[in-house]
Amino acid sequence: MNREEKTELLNMLHEVFSNAESVVITEYLGLTVAEADELRNKVRDAGASLRVTKNRIARLAVKDTKFEGLADLFKGPVAMAYANDPIAACKACVEFAKNNEKLVIIGGALSDKALTLDEIKELAAIPSMDELRAKLVGLLQAPAAKLARVTKAYSEKEAA
Repeated sequence: MNREEKTELLNMLHEVFSNAESVVITEYLGLTVAEADELRNKVRDAGASLRVTKNRIARLAVKDTKFEGLADLFKGPVAMAYANDPIAACKACVEFAKNNEKLVIIGGALSDKALTLDEIKELAAIPSMDELRAKLVGLLQAPAAKLARVTKAYSEKEAA
């Protein structure tokens, strides 16, 4: 990797750290190519992104961003999952780690707050925004649907 490519990667990563809402750092030592592809797909399906990058460049890119406290986590074979949705990256990584012990979650951050493994797991348990919206719509529609069923049943009873 030449100097221009490193500078380009540094700028791209700095932009990622500046715009992301959450970041999860994982150690992926021992994952096969198929498992790594499965992880990338799960993260992508959750609405997040996964990136394996050079640790030194990542430590430089995280400076002057809200995730500056994560710089010490970039050691060894690590990958970072990041997203604009506060829980998407957490949810995807925790779900994959449940089924594959080779993926170890090291830490992460939400906005400017560093997260422990337990906090990441708690965030992963929260329903996504789409799930919450669906529940809200269901709750709003339930009374009207019940009223319609009762009215229909009453009118059928009157007709009989």
